[in-house]
Amino acid sequence: MTARRNPLPLAAGIGNLTLASTVTVGLLLGMVFVLGLAILLIIDSADPAMGLLKAIVTTIVVNSIVFFLAPYIMDMIQGGLYQTRWVSLVDIERQSRASANIIRQICAEKGLKTPKLGLINDQNPTAFTYGSLPNTARVVVSQGLFTYLADEEAAAVYAHELGHVVHWDFAVMTLAQTLVQICFLLYVFLREMGRGDSDSKGANVARSVALAAYIFYIVGTYLVLYLSRVREYFADHFAAEATGNPNALSRALVKIAYGIVDQSQKSETPSRMLEGTRALGIFDPKAAVATGTVYGSAGTEAVGRVFLWDLFNPWATWMELNSTHPLTGKRIRALANYAEALGQAAAFNMAAIVSEGRYLDKGRLYGGFILDILVYAAPRLGGFLGLVAGIITAVFLARDLGNDNDLKVILLVVGSWLLGWGFGKLLKLGVMYPSFRQAPAMDVLTLMSDPYASPLRGRPARLEGQVIGRGDSGYIWGSDLQFQDKTGLIFLHYASRFGSLGNFLFGAKQVKGFIGQQGEVLGWFRRGLASYMDLIQLRLGNRRISSFHRFWGWFWSGFLLLFGALFLLLGIAA
Repeated sequence: MTARRNPLPLAAGIGNLTLASTVTVGLLLGMVFVLGLAILLIIDSADPAMGLLKAIVTTIVVNSIVFFLAPYIMDMIQGGLYQTRWVSLVDIERQSRASANIIRQICAEKGLKTPKLGLINDQNPTAFTYGSLPNTARVVVSQGLFTYLADEEAAAVYAHELGHVVHWDFAVMTLAQTLVQICFLLYVFLREMGRGDSDSKGANVARSVALAAYIFYIVGTYLVLYLSRVREYFADHFAAEATGNPNALSRALVKIAYGIVDQSQKSETPSRMLEGTRALGIFDPKAAVATGTVYGSAGTEAVGRVFLWDLFNPWATWMELNSTHPLTGKRIRALANYAEALGQAAAFNMAAIVSEGRYLDKGRLYGGFILDILVYAAPRLGGFLGLVAGIITAVFLARDLGNDNDLKVILLVVGSWLLGWGFGKLLKLGVMYPSFRQAPAMDVLTLMSDPYASPLRGRPARLEGQVIGRGDSGYIWGSDLQFQDKTGLIFLHYASRFGSLGNFLFGAKQVKGFIGQQGEVLGWFRRGLASYMDLIQLRLGNRRISSFHRFWGWFWSGFLLLFGALFLLLGIAA
């Protein structure tokens, strides 16, 4: 592997790490500063302010201590939970010569001390980095990384992790998260102040500023998630530039996804390591199914079609907002651009995928998306609108009746809230579970490759294949299933007619007997960060297992509407 000395241009659309860091931290600082000024204006007594000051100082001090002690605390956690072994560079060289070479190269070029190197005896492939300052960094990988990845691919993963070290990601993220914590602390403090004399000017202002503090906290949380995604893009760019081989990291990401899926089928227990290091790892295991299962069953060419959803579906962008990692298709597109800039043929033909994406039906993709978002959130929106309507009604009643009929007001407010929630749930139910009478026979690859797929609008489909395991590997009471056909694997989500107890009994007593049996599945396919089917019916030989997602949707909608109407009638009669 030869290092590339000339700077590699950044791919379009990945953001600017310095700008993202500066804007995120700057805005959070500004939020805290504005809220601090507001507090000084509304507090008459010195004692509450002193209490808040102590809380903020304590937060900063504790976070500072944790920041510098974090590497040592994490060392203990790693050792206790995952039996991490600390190994030498020579040990890594025995596993992967290219990995040892890239570590030496980057540390020499950037003037870094060789990081502390950890190895976890787990076949689920992953890698992550933690520390406080660059020279206290730890880079930890699992044994599965060397099992599933070729030599140069493992080296690219190490280069990616060292990119986090070079960019000082630990320090920036810690500062940003501290400021978000302070915003929440201010919200709690002001909310408590607002519970005082409701007629006083100070309490009214405190409630208003508490609302602003909470909004700042929510905005800050999403800014930190955005910063986390930009960090991943820039670590990918660093790896591509340091190794001169962007394709190695592209292949590594896909193989890591495949390894996670492959191990979920083999393991008798869920991987605590993957769940415990999800935010730190190079790949989000929750997003591994679509990429990993298609690569394992249909190979490299088919994987590209799965990325159509990542690149062009608006639901992908919406759901990515809540993720610490960029969507895999977007990362691989950026790496393909780097390969082309280096004069190399991309490992995945993303140019063809992007070209195909230009001919997708834009009206179908985007035309009803805003409406779909509203329908997706309909239960919450309905509940909120019902609550607002109830409160407005209560205000007018209070003017007419005075404060002598609190029970009437409470019943009307609660009834309006339940009715709004119930109607919203009913609306969402009608869209989520369309008729399945004419469900076509399909395969997993076709479903995964559908660029129009949605987490809201279930797509009825039939699959033929084999039950190969539980949805949550090793969870002996789990009622969900893994189902595999000749093109890939998908998770089946089961709902018993007897609710949670029925799910538990189904998982404990029946699922084990289904594993290894051939059969047919009827269900509603959904695509989000993870892909799955809401099971309608599973046929195994002469046996039929029915699932009741739509039934429970109707049941809870009816329950909310019934009790909402009851509360309203009681309120009117009171």
